[in-house]
This record gives sequence, C-alpha cells and structure tokens, in this order.
Amino acid sequence: MSDAYPNPVRIGIVGLGAAGRAFIPAIGSHAGFRLAAVAEPVRETRDSIGDELGIASYADLPAMLAGTELDAVYIATPTELHGEQAKIAFRAGKHVLSEKPMAVHLNEAQEMIAAAERAGVKLLVGHAHGYDLPIQRMREIVCSGRLGRVRMIHTWNFTDWIYRPRRPEELDVGKGGGVTFRQGSHQFDIIRLIGGGLVRSVRATTFNWDPLRDSIGAHVVMMQFADGAAATAVYNGYGYFSSTELCADVTEWGFTEPIKERRPLSRPSPGRAGTDELQAKRERAKSAIPASAPFQPTFGLTVVSCERGDIRQSPRGLYVYSTKGREEIVLPTDKSPRDLVMDEFHDALTGRRPPIHDGRWGLANLEVCIAAIESAKDGREIALKHQVPAVR
Repeated sequence: MSDAYPNPVRIGIVGLGAAGRAFIPAIGSHAGFRLAAVAEPVRETRDSIGDELGIASYADLPAMLAGTELDAVYIATPTELHGEQAKIAFRAGKHVLSEKPMAVHLNEAQEMIAAAERAGVKLLVGHAHGYDLPIQRMREIVCSGRLGRVRMIHTWNFTDWIYRPRRPEELDVGKGGGVTFRQGSHQFDIIRLIGGGLVRSVRATTFNWDPLRDSIGAHVVMMQFADGAAATAVYNGYGYFSSTELCADVTEWGFTEPIKERRPLSRPSPGRAGTDELQAKRERAKSAIPASAPFQPTFGLTVVSCERGDIRQSPRGLYVYSTKGREEIVLPTDKSPRDLVMDEFHDALTGRRPPIHDGRWGLANLEVCIAAIESAKDGREIALKHQVPAVR
C-alpha cells in the first residue's frame, strides 16, 4: 500500500497467455493496483502463477468473482469470450479492462458498452500499441499544432505472425483471428489516435496465400478521415522480411535484433499436431512480452506527414523533420506500454481524467477491422458510422 494510493484497486486477471502474463509486472509495479487473483483453465499454468505470486487462482471467471473480493477484472482470454465474460463482470459490479479487439461482432461490442453503463462501471479496451510512448508523443505534437494539420499517416509492419505457434481460433477469422483483427487493431488504434479518431471510410485488400495456415495473413488498408487526411496500414505476417530493418533493428518490444542475428523464417510442418503447437504457444507465452526494454517499442514503422513537417520513430523516441532540419526527441524507457495502460485505467477509475480507450473507442476500432475485411471481400469502400474523436 502506498500513501499516494491508500486504497489500491483489487484486480483479477482472467486468461494467462502472453497478454495476461505481460500485465502481471505492470499491475505489480503500480501502487494504485493490487493483483488479488488469477483465473485460467489450464491448471498447471494457474497453479504455478498463483503459487509464485501468493494469490488465489481459479479455473474460470465466475469462480474468481465468487472466491475473491475484486474491484476490477482484466480480460485477456480469446476474443470470442470477451463479450460474455465482460457482462459477467459487469453484473458483479466490476470494472473491466478488455484485451483488443474487444469482440468479434459490432453488436457484441455495443452490448458490452450498454452493460457497463447499466452497471455504472468503467470499460476500457487495451493493450494496443497506441499506448506506446512514441505514438503518444506523436499525438501530442499533432495536437499542439506546431507542424500544422495532419495530412497523411502511414504505418507498415512485416513479421512472422502467421507462423508463430497459434491456437486454432487465432487463425479463424470468424472468431476474431487473422492479422486484420489481431494485428490490424494495433495499427488502426495508432492511426486513429494520431489522426483524431474520426475515420470516414475504409478501402482494403486482404491476403491468404498459404493454404497450410488458412487465415488472413496480410492486408493493405486505406483509411480516409472526415477532415480529408488519409492513412494506410500495411501488415505482412508471412515473415520473410522483418520491418525491424526499417526501425534501426529495434523490435516490437524495444530490443535490438541485427539481421545477422535474426533466425530464418520457420514454418510449421504440415503434419504438426495441434497439441504440439498449443504447448509451443504456452511455452512462448512465458517470455513473449518483456516487462522492460532499453529502447522504445516499434510496432513497425509509422510516419506522420503534417503541413509543416514529418514525424517518425527513432530507437530512443522520435525524429521530427521541419524547416529546422531533423530533431530527435528522446523519450524515457522507465515505463512499458502495459504500465501506461494501467495508468490510463487507474485515472479512469479514480476520475482523474477521462480515458481515450473506452468502450466506444474500442467499438470504433473494431468497426475498422470489420470494415477492412468486408471491403476486401466485396471490393468496395465501406463507410463508417461508429467513429468517435480522440479525447484530448
């Protein structure tokens, strides 16, 4: 307990994959929260983490809510479970931080928002890479007006996402799988945050070019903003080229990986058993997302073009290009993106400041994901109707 936070928020985590595990250090280091319990269907995982942290562990969310006094729940389970689990938490009067995307269908997301409002509790959606400090600082520069209006935003990411160990539902687009739902949601959050949130329409092409990994593995998405600004999100999850080469060899989580040290692409063998891949995923989850890093995180390369200058990431923060030449803004690395998520969640719960990533922001992001997939399927531009402005 801290003098600054005499009554820390008691929070439980449901789902102990890579995302759920990654938030354990962030919750533990935030004086405003106390991790009180975890819920996870895999007994070995929940027991080992419960024992390690000295907290209660349960097989599912209802058991956790019945067995431990909580104020809030972080939902880090597969996407298709978010809606029902959030509503269970809301009926129990608990605040919810949900992983992205918040749901698979728009009506599910709308039901989550309505249920939170009926219960009088908060709903936030994260973690998305829009929380990364360089992206936050890009937004601050744009909002300051020093470079004029934003005219273009481009973000590109090339990874081996499609070939990493996956649960079947992570590749099932009908259950919120594939890169447009699971990785595009990061890109769309970045673009909408910097551009102010109000996307007017989406035009996209998606790709599924490996029949052994039947899913959306790549996309090109164009987003038109209401004020005339335009953005593109390019994601290729088939992994031969890595966009770390565009980012001074800095990885997604802020470590350096020179090309000579990078492992060649490893594609799963056609006969690999589902149980083997699931076990590989559980092993990878233990260390997939580090608690801290020496450099800023880079979810691919993002370039923002304004009327009087451009901005992109640097390994230590940002490069700003203007009539003064190139200026580097060095940003601190003392907080991870998960730490910044917990800051926003705590500020929302205590009324210190309204959150950006509330339920309606999550709904708007989900709408872009769905519109991109529909646009690619139908070959047409999709008009949006659930967009909301970014809170300043």
